Amino acid sequence: MNGDADALSRGDAARRAVDRVASLPRRLGALLYEALLLVAMALVAGFALLPLVSPSPAGAAHSAPTIPPIYARTMLFCALAAGAALYYRWCWSEGRQTLPQKTWRLRLVERHGGAPTRPTALLRYVAAWIGPLAAILVYAALRPAGYGRYAAILLVLNYGWALVDRDRQFLHDRVAHTLVVRNDR
Repeated sequence: MNGDADALSRGDAARRAVDRVASLPRRLGALLYEALLLVAMALVAGFALLPLVSPSPAGAAHSAPTIPPIYARTMLFCALAAGAALYYRWCWSEGRQTLPQKTWRLRLVERHGGAPTRPTALLRYVAAWIGPLAAILVYAALRPAGYGRYAAILLVLNYGWALVDRDRQFLHDRVAHTLVVRNDR
């Protein structure tokens, strides 16, 4: 009998969560704010890691800037992506919020209405790379033919998905079974 009561309360929580789903303009506004903060964090981290990927020769006080080799740029990108993964995994799990979520009064919940677990938060972050990864792969395929620039359209795949989704959810929220809801508390 107690299991039935738990199932009913989870069902009620899920219905309340769906009823409070944040509007698309509100989620996009928070996303823009999130992007500004992420770019700022990437610039600071990139500047801090710059000596590791682009060391200047010993004794060269005023050498010209050079583009680091591809392996160094790849390692820098991986370090920044891993840092962002840790940040979002921590901020999105167990009821915590990022600064833009607090500012826009948004909260991330699982479909049943509870706070996301750390694996769910990490899955959401990884799923947010679907569009950019598709753009990179299509760019690599189309670049030799001179059409690589059209791959940039895929960068908005995760967010444009909300225009065709029956619940107006972003692709990464659909994959991770999460919702962005209004935090009216």
